[in-house]
Amino acid sequence: MKQRTGHIDLYVFLSVLALMLFSVGVVYSASVSISGMRHGGDYNYLFRNHSIRVIMGVGALFVGMFVDYHFYQHISKYLLIIGLLLLGYTLVGGTVVKGAQRWVSFGPISFQPSEFAKFALVMHLAVLLAAKQKYITDFRDGFMPLLVWIVAVVGLVFLQPNFSTGSIILAISFMVLFVGRTSIKHLVGVAMAGIPIVLVYAVSAAYRWNRIMAHFTDAGAASAGNYQVEQAVIGLGSGGLFGVGMGMSKQRELFLPESYTDFIFAIVGEEYGFVGGMIVIALFAVIMVRGMKIAKRATDDLGRYLAVGITCTITVYAIINAMVTTGLLPTTGLPMPLLSYGGTTIIFTAYALGILINISMYTRIRPREIVHQEAPAGPRVGELYQ
Repeated sequence: MKQRTGHIDLYVFLSVLALMLFSVGVVYSASVSISGMRHGGDYNYLFRNHSIRVIMGVGALFVGMFVDYHFYQHISKYLLIIGLLLLGYTLVGGTVVKGAQRWVSFGPISFQPSEFAKFALVMHLAVLLAAKQKYITDFRDGFMPLLVWIVAVVGLVFLQPNFSTGSIILAISFMVLFVGRTSIKHLVGVAMAGIPIVLVYAVSAAYRWNRIMAHFTDAGAASAGNYQVEQAVIGLGSGGLFGVGMGMSKQRELFLPESYTDFIFAIVGEEYGFVGGMIVIALFAVIMVRGMKIAKRATDDLGRYLAVGITCTITVYAIINAMVTTGLLPTTGLPMPLLSYGGTTIIFTAYALGILINISMYTRIRPREIVHQEAPAGPRVGELYQ
């Protein structure tokens, strides 16, 4: 095992903690009305569940921080196989929510396997890229094994069906492959062959087609499909510069569906204004910039590719969620990392960011102080002979 040469990256650590702790107050405000309606007048039901997840997420963050990231090169394959098995089980024994079979339940534990599988895939891609650098440009031995894992995960996610999550996992995987020095020719060739398939799949279901059309037109069914975005934009606009005040949101009163999950950023903008929204974006920007700096200064390929994969996963999700909330993209159903009410999602995300922080401890971003001790003075000339 390599010796740690630095301290944790405080910028990433404090940004993650700030987002998680801030989410407790925002989720409480966003969920209080719908919690009372759905859970027999218990206005704190969703707030309690989220608070427990945040506490567990903080624990997962610290565990990820202090487990040597080199350990994952021995278990990444098994973690990804578990992820694939869970995705497969979701198709036959999963729970159907809003017409999609994306959740699995084991007793009191319920989660989306795709959230676990996306991080397991990033981890295994990093391990394979680090191991195959000598022949990574070879299509059969270097590129194909990576592509097989990607297609397996993305294909199972698409079958749930979950087009948005599958597409983002695919895009993040290709980002990691690009940084991992795979052949540009291979990447472009696969992309050109795969894009038509993905586009056909995107328009093959009526609800996905309605979401796409809702982004470009206000007519008929498209207008109904765009309702959530319209309400989100109303919330953001009413917040003004400094917001209407903590806990004073009007959109949470059942006007904005999914106000505590996919559209939590709209509640942030309404209650804390443009300034509050920009602070949240700035915290994600810190994670992105410092994450890439950690990757640049990583001491080996495994740390470099793992840092890039984790950083891309978090920031891409955050950017897309913010763009959907502001009406710049069609509705996707992707949560805001660390901020949305998301069950075990916040635990997986926090653990992954703990791994990123662990990688920073092996860089010289914040080097450990080396105390130089003066050697004891030797005997003076002639002293031994006195």
